[in-house]
Amino acid sequence: MSTKYPRTTAGRGRRFDSIVETIGDTPCVRVNHLAPSHVTVYVKAEFFNPASSVKDRLAISIIEEAERRGDLKPGQTVVEATSGNTGIGLALVCAAKGYPLVVTMADSFSIERRKLMRFLGAKVVLTPRAAKGLGMYQKAKELADANGWFLARQFETVDNAKIHENTTGREIIADFADTRLDYWITGYGTGGTVTGVARVLRKERPETKIILCEPASAPLIGSGTPQSRGAANAPAASHPAWTPHPIQGWTPDFIPFVLQEAVDKKYYDQVVPVPGPLGIEWSRKLAAKEGIFTGISGGATFAATMQIAEKAPAGSVLLCMLPDTAERYLSSPLFEGIAEAMSPEETQLSQSTPGFQM
Repeated sequence: MSTKYPRTTAGRGRRFDSIVETIGDTPCVRVNHLAPSHVTVYVKAEFFNPASSVKDRLAISIIEEAERRGDLKPGQTVVEATSGNTGIGLALVCAAKGYPLVVTMADSFSIERRKLMRFLGAKVVLTPRAAKGLGMYQKAKELADANGWFLARQFETVDNAKIHENTTGREIIADFADTRLDYWITGYGTGGTVTGVARVLRKERPETKIILCEPASAPLIGSGTPQSRGAANAPAASHPAWTPHPIQGWTPDFIPFVLQEAVDKKYYDQVVPVPGPLGIEWSRKLAAKEGIFTGISGGATFAATMQIAEKAPAGSVLLCMLPDTAERYLSSPLFEGIAEAMSPEETQLSQSTPGFQM
């Protein structure tokens, strides 16, 4: 790793007319201390998006494609079910474009997420955690039907994978145009990232192995059991392989229709189950050892990346998707044990010099 001194910046050479124009073009960053020495590991840091997650891409695609088709009218209320990041992305986009937003979300997800959405002007309707992801999905549809609102349908819409095919996938191709890319590792959530990027990689970089990750306690894809579907490809029931897990944003209690294309067309080469505690462990390691700040889902994807990296041939290049920032998880198990008060060691440091002791 080399650094040029003095550090300078040149600016972007442009000005932006709206915050939504800053979505995308996130950096691929090398992992210098945690990666095995025989391989090279990069992370694609989606927390560089303006609302700090990969779902900003989905949000702008849903709204602008709906505007283009005439499905979304000026001033019409948007409604969506979300574990948080899609809602935050939609709240940013709707605020910038002047649409009211109502989000439905199970009350099990982190408090920071609902506060961020409300801070951005959205209304947040909480649903019982016992009803799981399907419950918040059904509530969003009820509200849309009852009020004539625009339902974003992140789990079914073609606009989801489309944005990743047109942006995320293109960015990866450009960033690795001059080097090998042996593995691309991602979770799935709605399925948009893996489906959209895989369309590009399978065509233009067929040598790249695509690794899909999911919670060990909710192996929906690994189970091989198909998802029951109802009208408009919506889930008809919770998937039988799902059980609660701490990896927020990873794997609702159904297989999203957007993901079904990746399943049917075998867009991935391997499925890696990841225990929730391992995702927390690697998120903390990325922060403490690399200065890379990502949430539990990012930590879980990186945990799978480390498993692949250990066994990969020498010289391999791996790219891991990091969907969001750790600040979404301050009230979650990710920050359990992170003290507010000084530790004994910190107290000793404070007392080692005479001034400003507590």
